[in-house]
Amino acid sequence: MGKFINPFTDVGFKRIFGQEINKDLLIDFLNSLLEGEKRVKDIRFLDKELLPEFGGDRGVIYDVYCTDESGEEFIVEMQNREHVNFRERAVYYLSRAVARQGERGVDWRFGLKAVYGVFFINFRMPGTECRKLRTDVVLEDRETGESFSDKLRFIFIELPSFMKEESECENDFERWIYVLKNMEALKRLPFRAQNAVFDRLEKIVDIASLTKEEREQYDESIKVYRDNLAVMAFEREEGFAKGVKEGIEKTARKMREMGVAMDLIVGATGLTVAEIEAL
Repeated sequence: MGKFINPFTDVGFKRIFGQEINKDLLIDFLNSLLEGEKRVKDIRFLDKELLPEFGGDRGVIYDVYCTDESGEEFIVEMQNREHVNFRERAVYYLSRAVARQGERGVDWRFGLKAVYGVFFINFRMPGTECRKLRTDVVLEDRETGESFSDKLRFIFIELPSFMKEESECENDFERWIYVLKNMEALKRLPFRAQNAVFDRLEKIVDIASLTKEEREQYDESIKVYRDNLAVMAFEREEGFAKGVKEGIEKTARKMREMGVAMDLIVGATGLTVAEIEAL
């Protein structure tokens, strides 16, 4: 096991971004993410149980729900596994958070505060041709590009698309992504000279700093994470094998339709005569 915790585990992610005592880490990350747009001075963690629950998601999705000093809200999560309707789920999460603002009383007049969704995804964004680290989704006029509303903001961070080395990181956002992606393999955290937050982060994520109870929780979290990786690897292999089989069968059917001799079909596809005749 490495020197530092794995941030893609439940315990690791929450230790870095989900603790009141370490909220300066999340503040620094959000400010690096929104550099030039806004600056968060303080945050207050909200009860994440206010977010919708999806039984099949637990163990692979880790939520942090907070608000800043201006009342704007942030949902931050790590997702290791692609699933059906991933985009729709993100829309539902943020829409639910916006809708809850209407529960403040009869005098409320739609004075909405912005809701930001920050989604770390440890897989390729489904249905996207272009491979890029960051995808920002906003509400704007389709023709002119003029902003329609700034109250909903989706930021997807596709971790597998980040390929930079330590020396190539140009800003704090890239430094954060480099550290998170490589943390478990590092001996020392880099960038402490550029930003003191990384010096503090190193102390927090050092496995040696965990209490006995925290270490037991982390070990269980690692087991869940690795089990999920094994399941995903099996599903990919099974899907590949199924695709190959379907391709061979399709070729065999086409050859039969073309009147190709059975012995030639057997030789080309590796199927038996019985299997070909059953197609």
